[in-house]
Amino acid sequence: MTAGERVVVVGAGVAGLTTAVVLAEAGALLHVIAEQVPGVTSLAAGAMWGPYLVEPKDKVDQWGRRSLEIFRQLAEDPSTGVRLTSGIEASHTAEAPPDWATTLPGFRPCELAELSAGFSVGYRFTVPLIDMPTYLAYLLRRLDVAGGTVEQRRLASLADASPAAVIVNCTGLGAKDLLPDPGVRPIRGQHIVVTNPGLTEFFSEDTGLSPNLLCFYPHGDTVVLGGIAIDGEGDLGPDDKAAVGILTRCAEVEPRLAQARILEHRIGARPTRARVRVEAERTEDGTVVVHNYGHGGAGVTLSWGCAEEAARLLTADREDGQ
Repeated sequence: MTAGERVVVVGAGVAGLTTAVVLAEAGALLHVIAEQVPGVTSLAAGAMWGPYLVEPKDKVDQWGRRSLEIFRQLAEDPSTGVRLTSGIEASHTAEAPPDWATTLPGFRPCELAELSAGFSVGYRFTVPLIDMPTYLAYLLRRLDVAGGTVEQRRLASLADASPAAVIVNCTGLGAKDLLPDPGVRPIRGQHIVVTNPGLTEFFSEDTGLSPNLLCFYPHGDTVVLGGIAIDGEGDLGPDDKAAVGILTRCAEVEPRLAQARILEHRIGARPTRARVRVEAERTEDGTVVVHNYGHGGAGVTLSWGCAEEAARLLTADREDGQ
């Protein structure tokens, strides 16, 4: 891209902020516009690296691997909120491990003695865990150092982000109305943050398409417990019944969590579509729009790969236009 070219990124979730960092550090005059800074749904994430029910698989694998490389680098700096953590993913049925897990450091099948009652199979591996409030604050600091600016306001359409040579659409669920894109739908998620009773390893159950998830992710003094995935629901209000279910499921696997003090509830709506959309188009007035949204529950996992893909699309458009 042309150095100093004004680029507006719309959205300040993990996709928007990561894309903004990549473009600002490449020399763009970067401005972020978002209704929420940082985005509420990204703040609510657990978050563990791992592709989560998203397509297209070939691209998702590529984007995920690139993000994994960068998260491993970021884990060397504790201030980023990224840590490499060992733990177990287990299942009540004899399922094969997810293919992405088999390539992770320390991957091995679990002995039955390592698993809680009722689980028939499990796998141990080491993977990045991301403490999202800390991590999003890190991205905002990094953007500021790169000269990027942030404006908090609601847009009625992408055109309201002008003047800009390029608009990068990282609006997540907002794309449903802003574009509009009727293929975008919410999947409600909920996590509970509790005091850490001494956990150092994560646990995640492979629950398939069930709306009732089971996972816990230690982040130093706290643990994030999850979760739910209610397809088609975007309400961000608290659900006490869902919270009780989350606590009960987690405590059955790790009894120490039953006595942990609840610190907060985090609720978000995963922006989901049939395929993640990372592509460029040119509007009638000549503005280049690069789309980067629809990541579902894999927004963190795909963030760096998709951000770099968006930057490549922008560079390719500029080269084609010369």
